[in-house]
Amino acid sequence: MAAVFESNPTTQSAPIEMDRPAVVKTVALKKVYHTGFWLNQKVTTLQDCTLQVFQGETFGLLGQNGAGKTTLLKTLLGIIRPTSGTGLLLGKPLGDRSVKQRVGYLPENAYFYDYLTGWEFLEYAAGLFRIPKSVQQKRIPELLDLVGLAQSSARKKQLRQYSKGMLQRVGMAQALINDPEVVFLDEPMSGLDPLGRYQIREIIVSLKSQGKTIFFNSHILSDVEKICDRVAILARGEILCVGSLQDLLGTADLYQVRVRGGNPDILRQWLPDVEFVDGDWLGHLRGDPQDFLASLKLMQANLISMNLARPSLEEFFVQQLRKRGIYTSQ
Repeated sequence: MAAVFESNPTTQSAPIEMDRPAVVKTVALKKVYHTGFWLNQKVTTLQDCTLQVFQGETFGLLGQNGAGKTTLLKTLLGIIRPTSGTGLLLGKPLGDRSVKQRVGYLPENAYFYDYLTGWEFLEYAAGLFRIPKSVQQKRIPELLDLVGLAQSSARKKQLRQYSKGMLQRVGMAQALINDPEVVFLDEPMSGLDPLGRYQIREIIVSLKSQGKTIFFNSHILSDVEKICDRVAILARGEILCVGSLQDLLGTADLYQVRVRGGNPDILRQWLPDVEFVDGDWLGHLRGDPQDFLASLKLMQANLISMNLARPSLEEFFVQQLRKRGIYTSQ
């Protein structure tokens, strides 16, 4: 049987220090819409949403379609007003116009003026922020390079001729045109092929390295698991849990190992809880995985499998929904 060695799926940086200032802070946010002909029916899309996002972190808001992710994001941006509760964005009350110059936003279904070229669209976005022409001429090429769009094509090609991935990248560029401190992205990987998703992830990692705060919604959990410092799960308008992947899923470097052959006394140095099960040695690794693999060769043992013992983010997500009766398997 071939050995299976799964590397850590996360690329987490050092934990965010909680003494950093909170860029986003909400307390008991609630949003109720009135529907029906006489507006006499109520639909609650957010309830008791309390969270904090700290400066310099990448924060992922997870949830099914219709969970309220976009409503929460638009509430934070001041696009819609909460029914009750309070919140701060960059130290100002939600909806305060003075912070808009410091914020970037990419909607899920952004509308672009498709008769404009990519370059003209970015000039238009820059004009909304009153960015001087001299600054635009430097910033637009930099942003095009960042998102992977050719400058020659951006100058000549109308947006109506762009693919979904190209539109998403030019949308990302407009979200950064004002050099924002915090960037809000609504489903930035939605509808993209694997290469497009990889490119957007790399852009987010690049923004984090510049010290920017990134808040994004997603239902593509594998992407979130790779790049986020902390996540929150939102279901039926309510935040179920918030924390780092280590907080929610457990220790990142705990592996379950299955080995065939070898010296059990030596194995026990690496696998303190080793047991003999169905002809193989089974236990949890304590120590460096590469050193362990080297020791197996010396004792002439064969690695059968080596997998992370903690659940994946997807498994944890489904568990949380099942606990609350929101999701049941058929």
